[in-house]
Amino acid sequence: MSDHTYTTALEWSGSTGAGYRGYDRDHTLGLGGQNRLVASADAAFRGDGRLPNPEQLLVAAASSCQLLSFLAVAALAGVDVVGYEDAATGRMPEGEAPMRLTEIELRPVIRVRGADAGAVAALVERAHNECYIARSLSGVVRATPRIEVLA
Repeated sequence: MSDHTYTTALEWSGSTGAGYRGYDRDHTLGLGGQNRLVASADAAFRGDGRLPNPEQLLVAAASSCQLLSFLAVAALAGVDVVGYEDAATGRMPEGEAPMRLTEIELRPVIRVRGADAGAVAALVERAHNECYIARSLSGVVRATPRIEVLA
């Protein structure tokens, strides 16, 4: 089995000659092929608040990984998942050194058909334990699901 590698490309141009307050934080991320995303720093760090920032992208990666891990374990367990929404939040406390995201809270709302809610909750936990993004981070990543069982 070979290693998996993931490549991105980043482009920025401008000048920092005017100091910290004077340069543009916007940059372009290449995510393979023609997939490009314009990002910036968080508005708190003088970036463009209308654009995604690295902190949001990290939270989105944790949310996406949890989703994909859950769908895989649910499908293998024969659970019919018919909906999944997540409103994830990352927390980076001001004044702690080094600055970092200390926790990410995933709050998926999961809709399943004809399954036991307890069994689905166990699958959420299993998926969380298998999520490689969560396992790669030093901060706490927590999944607090709400499970809706449809008839």
